[in-house]
Amino acid sequence: MISDIKLPEMVAAEQLFDNNSIKDVAVDLKQKLASMKIGNRILPDHTVAITAGSRGITDLLLILKILVAELKQLGARPFIIPAMGSHGGATDEGQETILRDYNITLETTGAPIRSSMEVVGVGSTINNVPVYVDKNAFEADHIILLNRVKPHTDFEGDIESGLTKMAAIGLGNHHGAEIYHNAILDQGYYETFTTVTDVILEKAPITLGIGIVENQLDQTEEIGIAWKEKIPMLDRKLLIKAKSVFPRLLFEKIDLLIVDEMGKDISGTGMDQNIIARTAIKDGTVPLLPKIRRIFVRDITPESHGTATGLANADFTTTRLINKINRHATYTNCLCAGEPAMAAVPPYFDTDREAIITALGTIGLTLPEHARVIHIKNTLHIERMSISTALLEEAYKIGSFIVQDTQAPITFNNKGELISPW
Repeated sequence: MISDIKLPEMVAAEQLFDNNSIKDVAVDLKQKLASMKIGNRILPDHTVAITAGSRGITDLLLILKILVAELKQLGARPFIIPAMGSHGGATDEGQETILRDYNITLETTGAPIRSSMEVVGVGSTINNVPVYVDKNAFEADHIILLNRVKPHTDFEGDIESGLTKMAAIGLGNHHGAEIYHNAILDQGYYETFTTVTDVILEKAPITLGIGIVENQLDQTEEIGIAWKEKIPMLDRKLLIKAKSVFPRLLFEKIDLLIVDEMGKDISGTGMDQNIIARTAIKDGTVPLLPKIRRIFVRDITPESHGTATGLANADFTTTRLINKINRHATYTNCLCAGEPAMAAVPPYFDTDREAIITALGTIGLTLPEHARVIHIKNTLHIERMSISTALLEEAYKIGSFIVQDTQAPITFNNKGELISPW
């Protein structure tokens, strides 16, 4: 009987990280722009397209505001383009809505948003892959590539997710992203991203690259700026830094990971595959640890607008999440990425209680009350978590945790919903 199941005792834990975030992001960015003397290349009345993606970046709005103001001071005419491939249902309105969710508007940044799925063909790669660039961006005098630099969820290389990916997938809109992801199936991520970007750097009016590195607390750790010719070098340099401050779940074995929310604003795969060490992508690469037997994801963020890419990485979910899925947006994103399996739906239950108890019945011979359970808000915020008492000894050995003394079983409200500590 479900009512007879004894659930594990949980304690609150805080994971401590070594990082050195920028004290004043606005000052840091202004100083770096001044040192670049961007007015030598960006002249009065020049139009400047600035890329803005669909991922959650803590200081994105601030950075856009500073950048727009600096460009206007030069007499330039900046505008912002949603550079996010097939996200937002691959529509002009959908992508502009995503930016609006991040409070990125004309009123907040000082620059208009120009959202369009139109692209311009600019040539082909050395591997005969046609290359496309957002029409609004291509027709500008300058393009500034702005993106967070971080480990990619599907492959490893000296360039992964950053300015190169923004140039290829971001500027390619739905049409380009679809072609590139099909090329990836034959040529691999690294080869496709880098060769497409080579063409874009040669044929499109790329002027500047601005890369952002965030640390384990989602604070801006570093901002790097480079002229067009040094963008690949900057991408490589910032990726090394990003990997050094990337968060990890430090436990080797987890019976059940409970994730409150997944979302496209959190990761391209809903839950960052580098955190959960799991992927439904056939040729994807993920870390060897932690070994997680079962993953239960409870909900999806409003900012995802129902795009549930990566739900396939979970073993269990809720009817609540399923009812929020926008099938068109999810299928568009997954099929564009050449990964239909990422849209698969795991078993789902009407209550968190039923899902958790079912999950704990599928972890092997370990009794539920002795299970190694971790509960997190999402894979972007793992500094605070709840861990079961079965993990306490390992937490003390790891040493980088502050663990509270109070123990309490996994608890639910009268609707069967898990009570979260955050």
